[in-house]
Amino acid sequence: MSDRSGPNRVIIVLFGGLRPDLITRSLTPNLDRLKRRGATLARQRTIYPSETRVSLTSLITGATPDRHGIVGNRFLDRVAAAPRLIDTGDDRLIEDLDASSGGHLVGAPSLGEILAANGKTFAVLASNSAGATRMLNHKARPLSQVTLSGHFARLATPAAMLERVEARLGPTPAPTPHGTPDLAAQAFLTSALLDEVWPQIQPDVTILSFGEPHTSSHYCGIGATRTLEVIGFLDRQFGRVLEWWESEGAPKGVHLIVASDHGHVTVHAQADLLDTLNATGMRCAQVPGPGIEAVVMSGQVGAIYLSEPSDRAIRRAVAAMMERPWCGPVFTAAKSGDDGIAPGSLARHLVFADHPRSADISFCFRGDDGLDSFGLPGRCWGPDSPVGLGVHGGLHAREMLSLGILAGPLIRSGVESHVPSGICDYAPTVLSLLGIARPSMMTGRVLAEALIFGADDPPAIETLHKAGAAGYRQELRRVQVGSTIYVDSADALASPGVW
Repeated sequence: MSDRSGPNRVIIVLFGGLRPDLITRSLTPNLDRLKRRGATLARQRTIYPSETRVSLTSLITGATPDRHGIVGNRFLDRVAAAPRLIDTGDDRLIEDLDASSGGHLVGAPSLGEILAANGKTFAVLASNSAGATRMLNHKARPLSQVTLSGHFARLATPAAMLERVEARLGPTPAPTPHGTPDLAAQAFLTSALLDEVWPQIQPDVTILSFGEPHTSSHYCGIGATRTLEVIGFLDRQFGRVLEWWESEGAPKGVHLIVASDHGHVTVHAQADLLDTLNATGMRCAQVPGPGIEAVVMSGQVGAIYLSEPSDRAIRRAVAAMMERPWCGPVFTAAKSGDDGIAPGSLARHLVFADHPRSADISFCFRGDDGLDSFGLPGRCWGPDSPVGLGVHGGLHAREMLSLGILAGPLIRSGVESHVPSGICDYAPTVLSLLGIARPSMMTGRVLAEALIFGADDPPAIETLHKAGAAGYRQELRRVQVGSTIYVDSADALASPGVW
């Protein structure tokens, strides 16, 4: 029974890029145990683009990218006097940009800011990249809130906390080479939470973010032996948190949320993106420069910024892409209703990608439900990643489907909710557990169906949005619960079908 004389607190444990279908009783017995103890979100989705730093920003703001403005891991900021490429993987750049913009790099208030304004404490412990760690609380330094990185001591705030942690556990682990499972940082941060951060300050909200199995999925493969070993190791680290929570945390009002920021699919073929665009006569590059007509962000999710974004230029580029077998869903500014400027494209507002920083053309690489070499469903084309390795960023159902489990004194026990939910719902739910009102900028909702005093399951309204041109067809699925709309998934069809 919870100690109702004390306040509710929340610990969010993030597993980077973990697909829910990899949770099994044999591989992840502790996560499986939590599922039986709490409420599992069976229709949990991330946001588009399903990239790490976009997803994490949506998690801590409770808002979609069209509101918070972090529209990609990398994006071109054309609001500045001279167009500037922004890489959110650079923690120093994030802090500089936030300072130079008067604190408005992120266009929606974050958990760190909201909690500080309400006299609550917040701590982030993350083994993600430096930029992703900073994006979990980009104002940690001015707000004097705790941040600990599993790899980058320079990110730590305050210095005294890092000194105590390193005095007990030794130096912050160095990053591991690509393809080498990143284990030391996960154990380091788990110990830091249980041995120092919690005993010292008992934060009202804590985020413990494991950078794995994200990294191993990218460099080894989603179902590779090494990746599965990493998942098992993470489960054991989480088991330490779970044992503490069951014996000490839950009786004192601590609620536990386990989540992942996105899923993964496997590359099965290479895409000739730049060759296709260059064949139209456009001069393309991955950074802006003299004479460059199109800046192309050619990660697993595509973004094209045109120096002169006329309707004609957009249509020409999109038409060339749609002729290629790798072209998946495509989004441009709205022409009318659901239709984008380019024939066959959908309006970008449908995927919450309508922001001054948004690309003129946003797209995904085509995916399918075929099995990869590990026997896991979900494959796609890719521009850069080697065939056989995991990627994410697009709208395939396996990229969008993410992990979601809640447990605690105010959470229903042993249930599986089939109400659609999303990554933007965590922040308003956390605030509700703490008795703090949800800011108006949040697009997510409180997950009332998971709460013991919640209402009956709310109805869900599903919609299908279609567009096509010549031999190209695409379909986007969205679902609405109350006033909250979720992007479910999208596909491009290999040949014209019957509508």
